[in-house]
Parts: sequence; structure tokens; C-alpha cells
Amino acid sequence: MKKEKEKEKENTSPVENGQEAETEEVKEEISEIEKIKKELEEKADRLLRTLAEYDNFRKRSQKEKEQAYSDTKSDVLSAFLPVIDNIERAMENGNASYEDYKKGAEMIFNQFLKVMTDSGVKSFGEKGDTFDPKLHNAVMHIEDESLGENEIAQVFEKGYMLGDRVLRPATVQVAN
Repeated sequence: MKKEKEKEKENTSPVENGQEAETEEVKEEISEIEKIKKELEEKADRLLRTLAEYDNFRKRSQKEKEQAYSDTKSDVLSAFLPVIDNIERAMENGNASYEDYKKGAEMIFNQFLKVMTDSGVKSFGEKGDTFDPKLHNAVMHIEDESLGENEIAQVFEKGYMLGDRVLRPATVQVAN
């Protein structure tokens, strides 16, 4: 038996043994490359899915933003419809006296202000307030010893704010 094994060793040359080792290494490297390729494909697929999800999220967010804007606009404008109805009623009543029209106009004005206040709009710019260039638009200037420095002497148009945002600055006359 020993002789048979020795004969087998003699029959296989060292070159063949080296080739077998090389073939095994190549197979292992190919296997490793295939494994890396598969991981890369999985990560690329995951990245594409993430990009698609992000794109869908962006589109959905834009649509929700537009819907919220539309809903808010609709709610605010709907709040003014009763005011419009009352103005129409007042215009249709041609037999009313001046006092009735005046009283009706005051009621409509108060209703309008209530809608504005309920929507978060506040007026500002009163006679005697201190002038603030961020809130007031000074169109005239007077010298008056009875008024203080940078005091509002006259208001031509009130200003309006929604929260911290100025919708319209007050148009005023400033003293001293």
C-alpha cells in the first residue's frame, strides 16, 4: 500500500498540485466577488426604493400643503359671506331712512370687524401712539408743542396685523 501511494505521488506532478491550489483560490475569489456583487445590487435596489419613497413623500406633502391652503382660504372667505348677505339686504331696502341705513352700516361694520378679529387680524395705529417705522407709514410731519416726540398726531388709515405679520402699515401723521 505504501508503494501504491508513492506511485500516485509520482504520477501527479507538483505543477498539477499547484494548479489545484490556484483553482481553489480563484473559485474563492469568484465566490467573494459574486457575494459583493449581490450586496451591491441589494444596496442599489434599497437606494432606488428610498428615492422613490422620498419622491412620493415630497409630492404628497406638496399636495397636502396646497389642500391646507385651499381649505384655509375657503374657511376665511366663507366667514365673510354673511357680511355680504347683509350688505345686499341693505342695498335692496330703498325705503329705509338715513338713520336706519346708518344703524345698518354700523351693524355690518361690526360684523365685518368680528370676522376679522375671529380670523386673528388686529388693527393698530391710534392717535397718541409712538411712531414705529416697522408698523407705521408716515406721510406727513407737523411741529406741535402739545404732542410728544414721534407721537402720532393723526391716523389716515389704520394698520392691520395677522399674528406678527403686518398686513398693512398704518398711514399716519407724525409730530415733532
